[in-house]
Amino acid sequence: MPRVGRVQATDEARSYGRRASLLSIGVGITGLITYLYFAIASHELSKDQYGQIAVLWSAVFIVVSILQRPVEQLLSRTVSQNLAHGTPIRRTVRVAATIQLSVAVAFDVVALALRTPIQDHLLHGNSTLYWIGVGAITAYGASYFARGFLAGSHRLTIYALLIISESVARTAFPFAVALGVASGQTAVALGIVAAPTLSLMVVPFAFLRRFGAAEEVAPGAVAGDAPTDEFTLARGGRFAAGVFLIMLSEQTFLNAGPLLVNATTGAAAAGYVFNILMIARAPLQLFQAVQTSLLPHLTTLGSEGKESDFRASIRVTLLAIAGFAGLVALVMLVAGPHVMQIAFGKKHDYNRADLVVVAIGMGLYLSAATLNQAAHRTPARRPFRNRTRGRRQTAGDSADPRLRRRLAPGR
Repeated sequence: MPRVGRVQATDEARSYGRRASLLSIGVGITGLITYLYFAIASHELSKDQYGQIAVLWSAVFIVVSILQRPVEQLLSRTVSQNLAHGTPIRRTVRVAATIQLSVAVAFDVVALALRTPIQDHLLHGNSTLYWIGVGAITAYGASYFARGFLAGSHRLTIYALLIISESVARTAFPFAVALGVASGQTAVALGIVAAPTLSLMVVPFAFLRRFGAAEEVAPGAVAGDAPTDEFTLARGGRFAAGVFLIMLSEQTFLNAGPLLVNATTGAAAAGYVFNILMIARAPLQLFQAVQTSLLPHLTTLGSEGKESDFRASIRVTLLAIAGFAGLVALVMLVAGPHVMQIAFGKKHDYNRADLVVVAIGMGLYLSAATLNQAAHRTPARRPFRNRTRGRRQTAGDSADPRLRRRLAPGR
């Protein structure tokens, strides 16, 4: 690579690293506070009560990830692409909002129609947990919409504030139970719906600046260089549908365990499986910081045709995941059962080999998630021909003022 190219690649890597590091701090705090929610709940509730909380959380997380995250990914990718080209984002936001609202309404209709089987078979007849779950999933729609907009426009400080406020609001409820201010399973469960609801107080800060201010031209981008085809509802729907399938497969692998065990063995066993899978969930929570900044970063590189920077970002991320997964597996091998009992109490015994297997699986899962982000990036536009000189140019070259002058009408 020429020296200028190496300098540009280094700047890109540093920029991505700064964004990921900033968000990692926020997500790290979020993960710690979320862990406290389940740790306190595990100590304060009985095995069956805690198991039902774990089942409710698993169900909410699965549905939210499958239904709400596709729009988050759509916004993150498309807003970043628009900003890289210096084009307006109003249409993108409007289309994504239409999709998100349609998904929320469809979910509420289906959830109400299936209330009896959901309440009786999944939540053991607990109507309070049913309404908490429906309310939480609906509220998370707005929260994930805001996350996608913030990630795509690289406003990661407000993004971090949003997710931290969610975790604080959630954990305040079992903490109140531990202090004796409140009591019972319902008080703990209310934190699941309070988190996305109270966090929406942060969302207005994401839109304080007019869209025009967010529609700044990214470095190296020139307004009007974007593709001429408009972002339509059908186009956004196709992308969201693809992410939907990925999320469905992902959540089946990651979170279906507690639900299956709950249906066959009971809530107490489901809580045990949920605790073991926290070995995968906690690093996943932290990885969301990297994942959130990785997609818009790769989209920008793909739009600008910087293939070497793109590959370098993926390679560094995969190496970091391998090292982290190896460290977690080593900790589980040395002191896994003891660590789990400190974290969640001594109501269950944990098998060392099982914990190591989950740690290794976590590394494989995070690697697959990284490659999925790479598959979502926007490729560079197809080459076009400079008819006046017979040269083939790429869309990335159009950012060069000299090239634009050569391609201007009449030149």
